[in-house]
Amino acid sequence: MRLLLIWAAAAATWWGLAAPSPSSAAEPVRIVLWEDGAPGEPATKPSDEPVMFMSRPAAEVATRTAVVICPGGGYEHLAIDKEGYKFAEWFNSFGVTAFVLKYRHHGTGHRYPVPLMDAKRAMRTVRARSAEWNVDPTRIGVMGFSAGGHLASTLGTHFDAGDPAAADPIDRASSRPDFMILCYPVISMTAGFTHRGSRENLLGPEPDEALARSLSGELQVTRDTPPTFLFQTNADTTVPAENSVAFYLALRRAGVPAELHVYQNGHHGVGLAGDLPGTCTWPDRCRDWMKVRGLLK
Repeated sequence: MRLLLIWAAAAATWWGLAAPSPSSAAEPVRIVLWEDGAPGEPATKPSDEPVMFMSRPAAEVATRTAVVICPGGGYEHLAIDKEGYKFAEWFNSFGVTAFVLKYRHHGTGHRYPVPLMDAKRAMRTVRARSAEWNVDPTRIGVMGFSAGGHLASTLGTHFDAGDPAAADPIDRASSRPDFMILCYPVISMTAGFTHRGSRENLLGPEPDEALARSLSGELQVTRDTPPTFLFQTNADTTVPAENSVAFYLALRRAGVPAELHVYQNGHHGVGLAGDLPGTCTWPDRCRDWMKVRGLLK
């Protein structure tokens, strides 16, 4: 009987009777952010060129919502598989177009403002080319992990409307995310709970205090900051939960819609947390939040 059931399931797949699971319509597409070479100092080597990898959902599940994903890595490297490509697949499974951002950082010889330049350019690029990629230009978010969460939150507090007189049509587009998803993010560059490695890699060993304050997300939230979902674990001692809590409270004071989930278990950098009871439910809560925000219609 067991062999018969296995054969029947296989036959249903072969003969097209079983519904296929949603998947990307094509392999990820590499998108260079600046065709004529990336600006910023020092000059960027070809191997460090900032790019995005676009993964699109199957047409039958596409929602026209998109997310730019900023992997973590302490502004020293990028955890681009665990906190990039795997989440692109996850987003694609329920109709969201994903853009994994390979941004410059201290490991490529770059400090502030270069990572933010790359994040802004990524957001502008998706918005400027939204019609080409079947994306709603009012439903483009940013997701970030750890130091990538700091980059994402900085984008959400330091955006601009674009330059309408720019010769490059991409530079005319707004860099504001329409929503943010921040996962165990570095937020503060000044408080006692900041991640010192990320701070030094981004700003140097002795940063200007005014600059550090301007890049402390909890001090920069306004009513125009995008709606935000925050995920954190209580057991994280690398980037403690105080970062997420401080940002959430700042959003609350400013009247910005926000949702915060702090799970008991899980070290820093759990990603999808598939093997952690309880904590592994956070992707479902994030997807629920996106539904509530009207992003998955």
